[in-house]
Amino acid sequence: MGLSPITTATIQSAILSATSNIVAQAITAYRGDKSFTVDWVPVFQFLLFTIVSTPPNFMWQDSLEAAYPATTSVPSSEAISSASRSNEKELDREAREGKLVEAKLNVPNTIIKFILDQSIGAAVNTLLFSLFTHSIQQAMSHRTTGPDESAAFLVSGWGSSDGPLDYSQVNWRLVLEEAKSEFYPIMKAGWALWPWVSLFNFVVVKSVEVRSLVGALAGMVWGVYMSLISAR
Repeated sequence: MGLSPITTATIQSAILSATSNIVAQAITAYRGDKSFTVDWVPVFQFLLFTIVSTPPNFMWQDSLEAAYPATTSVPSSEAISSASRSNEKELDREAREGKLVEAKLNVPNTIIKFILDQSIGAAVNTLLFSLFTHSIQQAMSHRTTGPDESAAFLVSGWGSSDGPLDYSQVNWRLVLEEAKSEFYPIMKAGWALWPWVSLFNFVVVKSVEVRSLVGALAGMVWGVYMSLISAR
């Protein structure tokens, strides 16, 4: 039995998210003229967020498509031509071949999905990303090792007070303030990319599964940008 579409989408997005963070680290090292060593802590943070956020995003896209289908079935040009000539033989042939109707882009539905995705969807994703990122960074702020020992830090002490994640040290008021302060700048930066991705998905791509892959590929580019922002 193959993987479910939502599981496949999550795995694809997770791989691309981790890759984008590593690329961002390489860019930072190059800009600073420093040797490059992968710091697995931010990779883990981005990977975890992607694993958590991809399933609800997939379901969001699925619900949009269910509520506002991309296409509407209309009589095909061949069927209209045959009907206008009262050609029953041709109509029967077209019926057997499944050519009586064809899919036509539903423009009103596409506009509605685009608006909902770029307003509610974008706002919720931006807010949750900021809340998650700042909280997990604070939860791992007790780290004293460098990139060379980042993998050891991540695998040590799980289930104990010495583990890599300690949410008791998170200042949630500060996390909320940071999320609020960067909300508009992140949204504004996203307007250069995500509306075009959304429009391409809704107009050109038919299945939610492929839309998820397109979004993940675009998310890799966006992930590099966000990784650079988060590393400041």
